[in-house]
Amino acid sequence: QLQASGGGLVQAGGSLRLSCAASGRSFSAYTMGWFRQAPGKEREFVAALVGLSAYYADSVKGRFTMSRDNAKSTVYLQMNSLKPEDTAVYYCAARSRTWYSGSYRDYDYWGQGTQVTVSS
Repeated sequence: QLQASGGGLVQAGGSLRLSCAASGRSFSAYTMGWFRQAPGKEREFVAALVGLSAYYADSVKGRFTMSRDNAKSTVYLQMNSLKPEDTAVYYCAARSRTWYSGSYRDYDYWGQGTQVTVSS
């Protein structure tokens, strides 16, 4: 029901835009989130959208921007000034509760993940 895309290989300082397309139900009122998981590490919060309010992890603040297009049932993560430490599998997620959570355990629906690799 959530399909993430847009990952790839990019040099440090470059940009990527991830997309997460929803299907099967309307997620327009849901809290949407992006998480990432590097090898050997726990899944970590990247960004979330609650209505028009965006929340970001300190590590990506000022570099990443999350947005949504309800008409297209799609959320985006624009990633600029990428660093090698941003390398991970990125997952989009949704939760029905309409308040912020940065914990992956609070999200009900998950996409399959898209690999982002940033070379130095």
